[in-house]
Amino acid sequence: MKAFQVWIRPLSSACRVRVDGIRNAQWLLNRLSESFVFKSSEPLDDDLATACSSFRVQYSSQMSGPRFAKLLAAIPEVSLLPEPV
Repeated sequence: MKAFQVWIRPLSSACRVRVDGIRNAQWLLNRLSESFVFKSSEPLDDDLATACSSFRVQYSSQMSGPRFAKLLAAIPEVSLLPEPV
């Protein structure tokens, strides 16, 4: 699989994730669901104009913000970037 861009924006108790490519977002959610610390996310919000999908992941005692960022960065297909403000 070709690498794709993923932008993250940490929020107080969650992280907003934006993925380049609607199919890539679904693939990423499936990949994250394989992790025992990943519980759930909000439903995908597809933006057909930009071909990006967004979702939020709630932090937990097992999944902090920095740990979630490390989990994403460890996936070879993910090119992780901070989301511009």
